[in-house]
Amino acid sequence: MSVNMDPQVRAYLDQVAAAGIPPLEQLSVQQARANTEAAAPLLAGPPPPLHSVEDRVIAGVPSGVYAPESDRELPAVAYFHGGGWVFGSLETHEALCRRLAAAAGAEVVAVDYRMAPEHRFPAAVEDAWKVTSELAAGGRTVAVAGDSAGGNLAAVMAIKARDAGIGLSHQVLIYPVTDCDLDTDSYVANATGYGLTRAGMGWFWDHYVPDPAQRTHPDASPLRAESLARVAPATVAVCELDPLRDEGVAYAERLHAEGVPTRLLRYEGMIHGFARMFALIDRSHDLMAEVATGLKESFER
Repeated sequence: MSVNMDPQVRAYLDQVAAAGIPPLEQLSVQQARANTEAAAPLLAGPPPPLHSVEDRVIAGVPSGVYAPESDRELPAVAYFHGGGWVFGSLETHEALCRRLAAAAGAEVVAVDYRMAPEHRFPAAVEDAWKVTSELAAGGRTVAVAGDSAGGNLAAVMAIKARDAGIGLSHQVLIYPVTDCDLDTDSYVANATGYGLTRAGMGWFWDHYVPDPAQRTHPDASPLRAESLARVAPATVAVCELDPLRDEGVAYAERLHAEGVPTRLLRYEGMIHGFARMFALIDRSHDLMAEVATGLKESFER
């Protein structure tokens, strides 16, 4: 890939630099969470209307449920938000979940999983699995999806579903965390200057899995799972200017090599986090359309 930053991305990064926001690794958890919540509506713009939006508790886990219609039982997409397992919320990802529900014709169930450092690994995995398995228990069509740390959880759910004999229709992994290795080529090339940094990812891992020996567990680093064969078909999206690019590509390549139907979407000139920037970056809309296409095709199979 060539470094050819999208002009809208450049404008966004210039705005961030002008605001003088300290790097993530210099912030407290509380400051990082407050910054993320405050920025979310500015990045996403107003969320589109849906038939229904409601809060539910599913298998003991708070969740937001977004439905574009009520005339029939819709396929369900368990969605796990990004934020390094430390921040992010139903509110920061509401616009994304609404758009995904409308575009895919599915009921999107956003999982408000427990976060670190108050609840470290594997608390997020446990909550994600409770909701995923509960949705599948009724025999309806279920897919999983997520961005960044949420993509990590979605990948782990696909493996757990296979092992439990649950046939998920699809997994959507948007610039996912798949491994704890911070020394890949993309980590080196994109260590600073593009939003998410190598040091910032270290900050996330330190909060989520402080014991380095635990980070190689497949529930934390699914790229290290013994086998990925027979997991749900996948859509994997990666960004050129993202420290996580190479591990996302490696995960897609391994899925393909192990016989899993996989579509790898490469977004050149894009940065980590652009999927929620509907008000600023046009290609976030393109990504939602691509993801929705993959989901709809899986629902029809």
